[in-house]
Amino acid sequence: MAAVTSPRYRCAACGNLTRFDVVTTSTVKAFHHYTVGGELEVEDVHTLSQSIDSVTCRWCGHGRAVEVVEDPQEATADEPPAEPGG
Repeated sequence: MAAVTSPRYRCAACGNLTRFDVVTTSTVKAFHHYTVGGELEVEDVHTLSQSIDSVTCRWCGHGRAVEVVEDPQEATADEPPAEPGG
């Protein structure tokens, strides 16, 4: 099962890179283990699906200018090395 990752965000309106309210919907499979005394212990938690419903900037208060920031290491990992002088 693939790991669910969160993207990095940037607010184009104010430049914020660090503070966002992110609302997500998740479907999770988990093993619920109750002790004889009735206490719950949740084990083997797996996220089956996750969708991002909204992202709001904490600094300027809206989500109209929030962008996903591409990780430069991921972007270059799939590309061949640049040719010298080209």
